[in-house]
Amino acid sequence: MPPKPLDYESINENVKKAQYAVRGELYLRASELQKEGKKIIFTNVGNPHALGQKPLTFPRQVVALCQAPFLLDEPNVGLLFPADAIARAKHYLSYATGGLGAYSDSRGVPGIRKEVAEFIQRRDGYPSDPELIYLTDGASKGVMQILNTIIGGEGDGILVPVPQYPLYSATIALLGGSLVPYYLEETANWGLDVNELRQSVRQARYKGINVKAMVIINPGNPTGQCLNEANLREVLQFCYQENLVLLGDEVYQQNIYQDERPFISARKVLLDMGPPISREVQLVSFHSVSKGYWGECGQRGGYFEMTNIAPETVDEIYKVASISLSPNVPAQIFMGLMVNPPKPGDISYDQYLRESQGILESLRRRARIMTDGFNSCRNVVCNFTEGAMYSFPQIRLPPRAIEAAKQAGKVPDVFYCLKLLEATGISTVPGSGFGQKEGVFHLRTTILPAEEDMPAIMASFKKFNDEFMEQYEDHRGYSRM
Repeated sequence: MPPKPLDYESINENVKKAQYAVRGELYLRASELQKEGKKIIFTNVGNPHALGQKPLTFPRQVVALCQAPFLLDEPNVGLLFPADAIARAKHYLSYATGGLGAYSDSRGVPGIRKEVAEFIQRRDGYPSDPELIYLTDGASKGVMQILNTIIGGEGDGILVPVPQYPLYSATIALLGGSLVPYYLEETANWGLDVNELRQSVRQARYKGINVKAMVIINPGNPTGQCLNEANLREVLQFCYQENLVLLGDEVYQQNIYQDERPFISARKVLLDMGPPISREVQLVSFHSVSKGYWGECGQRGGYFEMTNIAPETVDEIYKVASISLSPNVPAQIFMGLMVNPPKPGDISYDQYLRESQGILESLRRRARIMTDGFNSCRNVVCNFTEGAMYSFPQIRLPPRAIEAAKQAGKVPDVFYCLKLLEATGISTVPGSGFGQKEGVFHLRTTILPAEEDMPAIMASFKKFNDEFMEQYEDHRGYSRM
């Protein structure tokens, strides 16, 4: 009997090729251990609320009223909700014909897209067109939609930073394209070298790959570095010279933990550069309600903005968006609230400011605790987390540990991370899931566990790592970098 269409040997080969380490072997093993009663600290994914971060009060109040508009008719509603939350709920309900249970425009609610455009103009100092902004179910859906528009087959290449967030490698594999890696330099704080970019493009073209786009993740995931204006100018100049569309993954733009390199958008730098580059380089920028001090991952709200994209292509992107009918409407309201939060003088402003600043200041402290903790460990070295919400320490695995991993049929950093999970309950992601240079090993962990739990978590890691190194080192020593 021939195999059935959904038997493993019959399914799409691209589905088999796609890998997503953030929810891969380590996560599945952690879930098994949790079912067996072991306490697991899930640091494998940037999921702030799951690790105890409290939601901001004002947006939840507004969305609660939008979800249950009959509350607005209650005579005592003003005793439960502040007047500005009530006013904002009425404002969004006026946009939503049929309420939150009805489809919106396939590009998103026009009034909320206008709020996003106004936010971008305030941020960058240049006008933004709401017609070129699409609201999406998280930034990931936007990334997938744009890559789907770019990739026509395995001959089409996308330049992706390595280490990279595996959304990119998985989506490129699903679409049958080719990932073209460019390596970030760990010893230069995960810096980006244009010569590395040129070499990557040259090698890809030699193999017959048509490199069409370049991805930047700023601030970096998993590496946590922030690109400065000079870096971005070099990248945009490179895209202009090589005729590449730039995909700017900027979902961590609120997550900055140092003062030397504040976030600056690729769009602002592009428009600052002036013609011809400002009119020629194609740019798609992505943002989300999932990160920053909002952390509303489960709401699935995001947007992308297109710059210098041909109107005919925008029409095709709209056509594909319309196949899904509508992005989810409550998430669109969260996006409107993120880009248009309470202002000074509003009833809810002081509480909003106190909550948001408290989260960011704690994340800054946690970034330092984690970096210092890793750097105090034997055979571990870690760059400071300048932005985003991850640490990406290098683990100098002894040869005997690498051999033990091979005997167990595991990639060395997977072997280490599994041992860490079994011993401590700390669920991380091995660096091999993000890409790394040959013979170099890392793990990624979020900086999201509660601040009061951080010292105990880092002590637990240090104890495990010391015992692991004691077991596998030959004590003859070798350099850390």
